[in-house]
Amino acid sequence: MIEVFRSGFVTFVGRPNVGKSTLTNALVGEKIAITSEKPQTTRRAIRGIVNRPGGQLIVVDTPGLHRPRTLLGQRLNDLVGDVLGDVDVIAFCVPATERIGPGDRRIAESLDGYGRAKKIAIVTKTDTGTREEITERLIEVDALREDWTAVIPLSAVTGEQLDVLADELLELMPEGPALYGEGIVTDEEQDDRIAEIIREAALGDAREELPHSIAVVVQEIAPREGSDLTDVFADIIVERDSQKAIIIGRRGARLRDVGARARAGIEELLGTRVYLALHVRVAKEWQRDPKQLGRLGF
Repeated sequence: MIEVFRSGFVTFVGRPNVGKSTLTNALVGEKIAITSEKPQTTRRAIRGIVNRPGGQLIVVDTPGLHRPRTLLGQRLNDLVGDVLGDVDVIAFCVPATERIGPGDRRIAESLDGYGRAKKIAIVTKTDTGTREEITERLIEVDALREDWTAVIPLSAVTGEQLDVLADELLELMPEGPALYGEGIVTDEEQDDRIAEIIREAALGDAREELPHSIAVVVQEIAPREGSDLTDVFADIIVERDSQKAIIIGRRGARLRDVGARARAGIEELLGTRVYLALHVRVAKEWQRDPKQLGRLGF
């Protein structure tokens, strides 16, 4: 009997902060996308590779869909639209503890524009919800569309129902060979992964509008001659002088804390000790400036 091998692309969609990146990391089995309680943490399409018996899933983590207030926000929404047009399966996510709202309905309706992709619904964060809340969400989500192939409750944190989701996704993929070699978990460049680790550390206790104003550019990564250290030089970019002062903190205390948290993550990624040099600079209103967005890769 010839075994069928399946491979293809799936993306998770939903409002910001519904657990898409956490779910991506859980399926891949390694942290490839940063996570934060701050909305709109994800800013790029990040691909994670999941190898299963009989198939390979490429999970494309995307920004949360939202009403854009800046040119960056519009470009992030456009990015999501491009991804939705290319994938084999779209998985719509809502958290167990939050009632379906206008934003969820708008996103669910927008999936009409992507007829090629099969669609499933996921109720996330079931570890934080009561049985009654989970049941309510399942009923609400099921009513949003008539063409869900499946509606699955799960917890990416505890792993409950993750295998059910992976098996269901694989069944929906077309027959075809593996698209990535064994052992590859993402096609993200090393510089980009390090920049995201630094941004995640900077987001840690950022307040109010600051999270949206933070960008990171890695300037140089180089092994230090005659040492087991790797030198990493990076810029943290904000939009105003007042934000620069917040990032740096009193006598540099907050920047040192950001550096310590980021260095731990970078050392885990690179497998070496790291010297991390962070510089904070201002790029005024970069979220609204096409030239600066281009320079930052958006």
